[in-house]
Parts: sequence; C-alpha cells; structure tokens
Amino acid sequence: MDDCLFCKIIKGEIPSSKVYEDEKTYVFMDIAADVDGHMLVIPKEHCVNFLDASKEALHAVAETVQKVSKHLIDDCGYEGVNVFNCTNACAGQSVFHYHMHIVPRKGGDGLPPVPSYTGAKEEIKAVFERVKM
Repeated sequence: MDDCLFCKIIKGEIPSSKVYEDEKTYVFMDIAADVDGHMLVIPKEHCVNFLDASKEALHAVAETVQKVSKHLIDDCGYEGVNVFNCTNACAGQSVFHYHMHIVPRKGGDGLPPVPSYTGAKEEIKAVFERVKM
C-alpha cells in the first residue's frame, strides 16, 4: 500500500533498524523508545490488522515471533519476552498494518508483567453469555 508507513519501511523508503528479515516477514526496532529492545514483527503482505491478515501472513508472523524470541533468550541474555498485538484504534493500534510487538524481558527489569487494568464492570456470566460461540 502506497501510504502505509510499514510498507514504506519494507521497501526501504523509510530507514529502520532491521533485526531480521525473510521472504514473508520483517522485524525492526520500535522507534517509540519506550522500552529497551522493543521491536515489531510485520508481514510483508499488507493487511490492516490481525483480523484482516491472511492465514499465511498470520502463520509467517507467528513463526518469526517465535524465532526472534528464541534468539533473544538463547543468544542475547534475556530471560523472557512479552508478545502482544493491538487491533483497531480503541485497543491502541496506531499504524494500520498488522504487527506484533516483542518486548525482551529480564528479571527485575521493573516493567509490569502484563497491562494493568482497573477491573471488570460487568459480571463474568453476562459477558460469557454475550461472547460465547
């Protein structure tokens, strides 16, 4: 897609700190500079988000997330990773090209293990009845 920031990064039109690349995926450092080692994994095929991605793109991204995460733990001295995705603006997606975040972790790094939520507003049973398939 011509106006997509991540597609421009893949094409080399915008510089990035490339961590890894293969035929179907591209991994680069997140420029937000919010957490040391924060990187993004994107499919080379443009798709807006997780829900829009083809099965092939989802599979390729998952394999790359696993490969890079293993490298971080096995070769780079990290002890774990947080892996997450934000789908749609209300969930925090700011670039509309599907991507997964990898945040390398070490014990005692001072980061919260998971996002901190303020508490559910509805009873679990009511939500369950609405979302079950």
